[in-house]
Amino acid sequence: MAIDAETLEQLIKSGIPDAQVHIEDLRGDGDHYMAYVISPAFIGKTRVQQHRMVYEALQDKMEEELHALALQTSVPENNQ
Repeated sequence: MAIDAETLEQLIKSGIPDAQVHIEDLRGDGDHYMAYVISPAFIGKTRVQQHRMVYEALQDKMEEELHALALQTSVPENNQ
């Protein structure tokens, strides 16, 4: 069962409320996405820690509804 981009965005924003999220459906199949996530919550965190925060926000969707997710995370430009 696939997950739609809007639901994916909402899940990330619910777990990281101050995040700016942009989702791209890479294949048009609702199963392979690229997520761009920008958040001040990432300040001082390694890239691995940032990605873990996103995966935690997705709860169990990675195992059940989402086949592939490429991530690009960063802090807002004015906080770098």
